[in-house]
Amino acid sequence: MELNRETMKRIMLLVLYTIVLLGVALRFEKVLDFLGWVFRLLVPFLAGAAIAFILNVPMRRIEKLLSGRRGRRFGEKEKWKRPVSLFLSILLLIFVLGVVFFLVVPQITDTLLGLKDLIPQFFTNLRGFLEHQFKQYPEIFSYIDGMQLEIDWKETLEKIAGFVTTGAGTVLSSTLTAAMSIASGLTAFSIAFIFAIYILLQKENLARQITKMLRAYLPESTVKEVLRISRLTEQTFSRFLTGQCMEAVILGFMFFVSLSLLRLPYALLIGVLIAFTALIPIFGAFIGCAVGIFLMLMTNPIQAVWFTILFFVLQQIEGNLIYPHVVGNSVGLPSIWVLAAVSIGGSMMGIIGMLVFIPLCSVLYTLLREDVNRRLNRKDCKKRRDK
Repeated sequence: MELNRETMKRIMLLVLYTIVLLGVALRFEKVLDFLGWVFRLLVPFLAGAAIAFILNVPMRRIEKLLSGRRGRRFGEKEKWKRPVSLFLSILLLIFVLGVVFFLVVPQITDTLLGLKDLIPQFFTNLRGFLEHQFKQYPEIFSYIDGMQLEIDWKETLEKIAGFVTTGAGTVLSSTLTAAMSIASGLTAFSIAFIFAIYILLQKENLARQITKMLRAYLPESTVKEVLRISRLTEQTFSRFLTGQCMEAVILGFMFFVSLSLLRLPYALLIGVLIAFTALIPIFGAFIGCAVGIFLMLMTNPIQAVWFTILFFVLQQIEGNLIYPHVVGNSVGLPSIWVLAAVSIGGSMMGIIGMLVFIPLCSVLYTLLREDVNRRLNRKDCKKRRDK
């Protein structure tokens, strides 16, 4: 083998690769610690990118509206279109969160305060119901009659308060630690939010710079494939986010209207709660259902039964009619793979994993389908040439 300059370069790269591989194998724990430190360092910027992606969905629509007939008022001041769109998107997000906060928080507070009276009443009603049902059985009736269902609420609340205090003291050993944690969280969120604003204001420049860097270091065919996959990923995630939000709003509104028409309690609270939990695909609405059943069970067990029946009816309508048209078509992923994506994402990353893995699996599914079709076409063409 001729030892020219190109051969020496390859040998040096191979030696360097071998040294790095041995270093990782011998100091694997140190490498993991280093990667964890790098990840913690990048968390605010990754969060900023996620915030920018979420805000970009309404901002892009607002920007299109401003570019239409109504947007002609900007005239030559086209440069103001982006900041105005971003400002309106942030205002829209704050408005939605504010409406939810001011509508739901007072109801949750009243509900929690009312549980102090509802729970003893529930046990009293339960005892009366059991006595009425089992009056013809003397042994069971005497046992129920002798049951002590009195609860010392003062003692119970003191025990709960003591448990919470002890748990809080274990998790946060001092007020200083708690203050530092809050300050660190606020700082990280501020950095992420500012980084998101910079991304949104200069997204075309950033895209152009990244494309130039890719073309400088990678072959043109690879650059085209990377850009194609990036566009596919962005479109899939945007469609999924839009569809999931629309589906959650529709489902929450359906529950609010249905509960109001049937004159069941907690209509607004349960509607908003189900709308928020429905953002978690497949399993999310069941969380709101469990909370609704618990609240109505404390008031009237019969209402809890009617609410359960209503939930499964609306869930069938949502699953068979609304979700396939609003969300299912947007990601182009079969139902069985949606369930698999939710299960795997939830086990790996919790709620965030459930939200991320559906569009991610949709992208992988699309790429795999394209590759399979491409390979089958090549085989068919080869068979035709052989014939």
